[in-house]
Amino acid sequence: MNKQQLAAKIWESANQMRSKIEANEYKDYILGFIFYKYLCDKEEQFALKEGYTKEDLVNLSEEDSESVEYFKENLGFFISYDNLFSTWITLGRDFDVSNVRDSLSAFERLISPAHKKLFDGIFDTLQTGLSKLRRECSFTNKSD
Repeated sequence: MNKQQLAAKIWESANQMRSKIEANEYKDYILGFIFYKYLCDKEEQFALKEGYTKEDLVNLSEEDSESVEYFKENLGFFISYDNLFSTWITLGRDFDVSNVRDSLSAFERLISPAHKKLFDGIFDTLQTGLSKLRRECSFTNKSD
């Protein structure tokens, strides 16, 4: 398969996924996911650089207030292991739109006060679009 064929296949898949959602609207949702993934990757890279092990990452949760504060001071936010994008991927068929809702809600709660202005509301468009994505794109793999 050459580059043009691959590009055509990707666009075809994207059009099927977005179904009846306008392309501009869909773009906003996808950009939200991409940015969330970026923040998750940034946190994971930071943790590993700071000496956290893979096992330590698995244990990152809101209950560990010391780690939460450390990440918030250094990154401006904290994302628990359960809410990391990489964790979503491991869920496979058990992934559901509620995972995204819960993660985005937790993200909003765990922004450092010093970074509130920067991050506050950054995922509002994605949050409001989740229901539409679910309805139009069969976003979830679980049966309703």
